[in-house]
Amino acid sequence: MAGEKRLSKLIDGLTPKLNEGEYVFSTIKDISKIDRNKTICEFKENEGVTVVIEKKSADALNLDYDYIASWITLRIHSSLEAVGLTALFSSQLAKHNISCNVIAGYFHDHIFVDKKDAEKAMKVLVNLSRKSGIFN
Repeated sequence: MAGEKRLSKLIDGLTPKLNEGEYVFSTIKDISKIDRNKTICEFKENEGVTVVIEKKSADALNLDYDYIASWITLRIHSSLEAVGLTALFSSQLAKHNISCNVIAGYFHDHIFVDKKDAEKAMKVLVNLSRKSGIFN
């Protein structure tokens, strides 16, 4: 099933959800040392494998990290070919001095923001969706 490509429809249906928990980004050389069921996602880089994992799991594994994030899922099924969605919400978050780390899954976009900014980020995203009429 293909996702939505039209920016106006994507913004109308953002429906952000703040997931429970605290999440961290860590890098490791040997991914086999981690139970893959514990990772949210992984990305291979030349320097090692970046993993996004719950903070409590990272602590149990003695993984290094320096950023504690909250995870927001945009519940609209966005197409991987959609143009402008990431630019729009990231620029709105930036206007409120909120950094975001975005990971696109097949069905949804996932935004990781500093834990202290989670509620403010949710307000920005909900407000963006409410103002979506400007794109029609």
